[in-house]
Amino acid sequence: MTAELTRGQNHPLPRARLEIRVSAGTPIVAGATFGDENGRVHGVEWVAHPGAPTLPGLEVSRQAAADHRLAVDLGAVPDAVHRVSVLLALPTGGTGPARFGAVAAPFVAVTGLDGDEIASYTITGLEDETAVVALELYRRQGAWKVRAVGQGYAAGLAALLGDQELPQAHRLAEDIQEAVARGLTRSVPTPPARTAEGDRSPQAAAPAHGPDPGAAAPQGATGPVPPASPYDAEAGPGPQASAVPGQYGSPPYPGGPAGSSADRSSAPGGGGPIDYSHPRRQSAAPPPPPAAPPAEPGQPARPVAGDATGWSMEERLYNQVWGMFEDLARTAAAYRSAVDFADSRMEKELDQVLSDPRSRIGGQGDAAREAARARHGQLVSQAREVLDRDVAQLAAEAEVVEPALPAAYARWDTPVWHAYRVPMEIPMAVRLGDLHLSEADRIRIPMLVRLPLERGLWIDSGRAGSLDGSFTDSHEMRRLGLETAVAHAARLLAVHPAGAFTVHVIDPAESGSQALAPLVRTGVLAAPPAVGAAGTADVLARLTQRVDLVQMALRAGAADALPPGLDPSQQLLIVNDFPHGFDDRAVNQLRYLADEGPAVGVHLMMVADREESAGYGPLLDPLWRSLLRLTPVADDHLADPWVGHAWTYEPPLVPPGSQVLEQVLTQVAAARRSWDR
Repeated sequence: MTAELTRGQNHPLPRARLEIRVSAGTPIVAGATFGDENGRVHGVEWVAHPGAPTLPGLEVSRQAAADHRLAVDLGAVPDAVHRVSVLLALPTGGTGPARFGAVAAPFVAVTGLDGDEIASYTITGLEDETAVVALELYRRQGAWKVRAVGQGYAAGLAALLGDQELPQAHRLAEDIQEAVARGLTRSVPTPPARTAEGDRSPQAAAPAHGPDPGAAAPQGATGPVPPASPYDAEAGPGPQASAVPGQYGSPPYPGGPAGSSADRSSAPGGGGPIDYSHPRRQSAAPPPPPAAPPAEPGQPARPVAGDATGWSMEERLYNQVWGMFEDLARTAAAYRSAVDFADSRMEKELDQVLSDPRSRIGGQGDAAREAARARHGQLVSQAREVLDRDVAQLAAEAEVVEPALPAAYARWDTPVWHAYRVPMEIPMAVRLGDLHLSEADRIRIPMLVRLPLERGLWIDSGRAGSLDGSFTDSHEMRRLGLETAVAHAARLLAVHPAGAFTVHVIDPAESGSQALAPLVRTGVLAAPPAVGAAGTADVLARLTQRVDLVQMALRAGAADALPPGLDPSQQLLIVNDFPHGFDDRAVNQLRYLADEGPAVGVHLMMVADREESAGYGPLLDPLWRSLLRLTPVADDHLADPWVGHAWTYEPPLVPPGSQVLEQVLTQVAAARRSWDR
């Protein structure tokens, strides 16, 4: 059972190999220090941070991110070390928040390698602090324990390290922030290259290992080769990675374009080949992908839809989309690394010129500076050529893959929806939008999430600004948010067989009547939208009771002993205009559904502005963390811990004036009526 710690509480650690997971609402820097029996840090070699991420028995993240995973092997920690302190800090010099009081309360959890949570701590009460000691692992009578600390420092990392009696505290704090600012934190492994032409199946992937990131790149290279991930099977004490989304979560959505646990283990450093076969299919090796048509001499191979392994076209397309995501992430990471290398090399050469007094007289210094800038331009130009070549190939592949996608994976404006028929089986995944990067703005990668959903969805109606510089008022954002939720719900209904998916709606103030009209008119809802506090309480009580009944039946091994009137279908609850109409009991029921519902087929989709719920304080932080955050407008909020990208998400909106949504929902309603007879 998880121990939810408060400040000062401690808890025994039953095992030596652990993972410390950190979640915050903004990119933060994570590090750790070794301390002696008095808590004193003897030198910089006792500090793990993004610029020097490994210590004996300890590895931290190489990047600033909203979610971190620190690997710990207490059995490998030196005997002289009695305390391991986990540090969190806000990056300086950027556009992010300037104090922890302006972001959601950071959440820290200590887990085993199997993911079981041992202890957790939500760091509340922070205001002007920019650095904080979150947790402390310490020896006590030959055993290790964890203590919730939550000690913040308004003066930042320098004050924190100085409080641990580190002599070079200010210098090290500057080095850590400089490492983050210069992009050294991007030194995580790039995705694995193809092992054979045309084979991008994730099971062919292997962890990438490279030399010291400080080594010079060979002539013509696009940048230094990143070192191994701290979670690689050969990279020390840490466990194998299983990325969150991130909230893809973890990749921008959980596990890459698909959100299953199998997909999450496909990230670099997974520790071996990954079985991507469908869980209901035979376990033998899938057939190879279809052969591509021969290309003209000197031209790249022509792309083919379904160019990936799998037992069916749906499975091959699913894996091909995941491969396209990997390729785009890899080529963008290589380009950014090359630009960083070119910048640092030019800076070093210019520093050498300025450090020599003889070069400051006459034209010798000017010539050296021009030569440095020319070499910088050449390196960037070479990297851009490689990027343009790879992007062109991916764009050609996207042009043939997009029209071949089935309805579950397709955009609303594709012809496949005009030939729609209610399916007989649940698909592997569903499309929840598109992803793209600024380096390849013309390529849209479908954001595919595995079914059944592993986590609920939060449609954020509180962001007023979009990437094009325009601003939308709060009323319009709430309308767009609910329209996006309706589009997601309609797609989920459309990709399930008749009677296999049921949608409930809570609209306490009846503010979403217009946006909900397609669901209401076509009759696909289980009941009219619940209004008022009484309607809200009734729906929550029924769904909470359903979760309790199914959980008890499963734990007792009597799944066939459920009440005869219980609806066996997957359930989706759409909550509009939260927290209006919710009291404390309703909020607790909502948290319960978010935590326990997905395992028994009850899913949550909230349309809410987090700032409007600030009155509940940290009570709702676990709820927000458990949901995959999406937006009704394009926003680059999906963090990718795999290679450090921030992916731009675009919602799957129905084209203006199109009748496709109502046509599809009408067929769904008709099929459900036939199934109910």
